[in-house]
Amino acid sequence: MQFRGDIPTPALLLDLDAFESNITTMATHLKVRGKSFRPHGKTHKCPEVARALIRAGAIGCCAARLAEAEVFADHGIPGLLITTAVIGRDKIARAVALARRAPDTMLCLDDEANARELNAAAQAANVKVLVAIDLYFGRTGVMPGAPALALARVIATLKHLTLVGLQSYDGEAAHTTPFEARRARTDGSMAKAVETRTLIERDGIACPMITGGSTGTYRFDSENPGMTELQPGSFVFMDLDYGGIGGPDGPEYRDFKNALTVVTTVVSRPPGFAIVDGGYKAFSTDRPFTPRPVDLPGVTYGWAGDEHGRLNLADSPRDLTVGDRLEFIPPHCDPTVNLYDSIYALRGDRVEAVWPIAARGKSQ
Repeated sequence: MQFRGDIPTPALLLDLDAFESNITTMATHLKVRGKSFRPHGKTHKCPEVARALIRAGAIGCCAARLAEAEVFADHGIPGLLITTAVIGRDKIARAVALARRAPDTMLCLDDEANARELNAAAQAANVKVLVAIDLYFGRTGVMPGAPALALARVIATLKHLTLVGLQSYDGEAAHTTPFEARRARTDGSMAKAVETRTLIERDGIACPMITGGSTGTYRFDSENPGMTELQPGSFVFMDLDYGGIGGPDGPEYRDFKNALTVVTTVVSRPPGFAIVDGGYKAFSTDRPFTPRPVDLPGVTYGWAGDEHGRLNLADSPRDLTVGDRLEFIPPHCDPTVNLYDSIYALRGDRVEAVWPIAARGKSQ
C-alpha cells in the first residue's frame, strides 16, 4: 500500500473526496435544471476521470483535439465532441476513421471548404459524420446569424454529414469579472446562439443541440432555456485562476474545491529561502501569478528554473528543512496536467489509485 509520503516528487495529486464533491455539485445542479452534461476532457486528459463523470450522469466527453478524442475512444468513452475543427487531408481521414468506430462522435466546423472536404472523405469511406457548427465568440467559429445559416444550408446538401447543432463556447466569458459582468457576457453570447438555432430551424433544417458553457458560467448557462447541454471542465480540479474570478458573495469563487495539487520536496535550504524540486516543468507558466503553497500563508513561490522553485520564508509560519514535502495549488490546471504522465488519486493520505493521463501531449 502506498501513502502520500511515498510518492516521488514532483507529482500530481488528486484529493478524491474534493474531486467527487465537485462532480456531484455540478452534475446535480445541471440535472435539476434539465441540462445534459458533456464535460471537457482537455482539462484532465484522463479516461478514469471521464469514466467518473459518466457514472455521475455525463452523456459524453468533449475533446479539444482529434488526438484526444482518439485516446478517449480507445478507452471506450462515448459521446465525443471534438471542439476544434479538423483541418487537412490526413486529419480528416483520421476523423472519418474515428466516426466509423465511434459513430456518436461529433466534429465542429466553421468553414464551407472544410465541410465539403469532410463530406468527400466520409463519402469515400461510406460513413455518416455528425457535425456541429462552431459559432464565433472571440476565437474560432462562424459569425452567429446569417453566416451560420448559410453554412447550415451547405451542410444540409452534403449527404454524408448530419448537422446536430451548434457549438457555442465563449472562452472570454468564463473568466469575466466580476460575477454580474460574467452573467451579462454569457447571457449575451448564448442569446445569439439561441437566435441562430431559431433562424436555422425556421429554414427547415434540424438543429437540436446548443452546447457550450464553462466552469465560470455554468450557473447562468444552465438557466438559459435554449441551451441543451453544458461542457465545463476545470471544475473537477480547480486552480488559482478560477479561484479568483469571483462569486455571488465576493471576489473568491467558492463553488468548487481545490482537488488538484502538485507535491514537491525541499531539496536545498539557503538562508531565508527553501528550494523545491518543482519549476517550469512542474507547473503551468501561462498566468501572471505563481503556484500557491498549501497551508503556508505568507510564503511566496518564485520561479528558479526548469527544475526548481524558490520559496521566500521571511514571513513563513514555520521553518522548513531539506526533505520536507510541500503541496501547491497550480495557477492553471489544464496545462499543468499536461506535464505529467499520471495522477495519484488519494483518499486521505492513502493512494487509492494511479490514473494514467493517457491523452497527455495529444495536441494534434
